Amino acid sequence: MARRRKASLTDEEKARTREEIVTAAHAQIAEAGYASASVVAVAHRAGVATGSVYRYFPSKSDLFVEVFRRAASRELALIADILDRPGPVRERLASSVEAFARRALAAPTLVYALMAEPVDPAIEAERLASKGAWRALFARLLREGVEAGEISALDPEVTAAAIVGGMQEALVLPPGAAHETLVASLVRFSCNAIGDGDASRQHA
Repeated sequence: MARRRKASLTDEEKARTREEIVTAAHAQIAEAGYASASVVAVAHRAGVATGSVYRYFPSKSDLFVEVFRRAASRELALIADILDRPGPVRERLASSVEAFARRALAAPTLVYALMAEPVDPAIEAERLASKGAWRALFARLLREGVEAGEISALDPEVTAAAIVGGMQEALVLPPGAAHETLVASLVRFSCNAIGDGDASRQHA
C-alpha cells in the first residue's frame, strides 16, 4: 500500500514538473520569441536542471511543438465558441475576427512566434496544421451562411483561407496603424469578403 502511494506521488510530481517546463517555455516565447527560448533558458525559468527538460522532452522541437499546439488550441477554442453562438453569420464573423485581432495585438511577440518566426521543421508542420484548423473553422461558418442565404454563394474553403490569411498577415506586419484602425479594417475586410447574401431567403 505504501509503495503504491509513493508511486502515485512520484507520478504527480513528474506531471507537475512537465507542466512547469511547458509553462516556462510558453512564457519565454511570449516574452522574447522562439529564438530566445533555448533549453537552458527554459530550464532556468522553470527552476529545473537542463537535463530535466530532456527527461520529459527528447528535443527542443518536441517541447515547443507541445507549446505551439496548446497555445493554438486555446485560441481556436475561444474563437470557436464565438462562431458557434446563435445569431446572424455576419455578426458572428465580425465578433470572431475582432476577438482574434485584439488578442493577437495584446501579445505581439507570442503571435509572431506562433505565426511567422523562423522555426524548426517539426514546429512549422504544427503551424501548418493549425492554419488548416483555422480555415476549417471559418469555412464551417461560411458554409452555414451560404446554405441559409445569409451570405453570397461563395466557396467556403477558399473564402475562409483568404480571411484567415488576411488576418494572420496583417497581425504580424510591423505596426503601422493604430490598433483600433487595424481591428476595424480586418473586420470590414472579412465582412466584405462574404457579400450580402440572398435577402429573399433571409426573410423567408
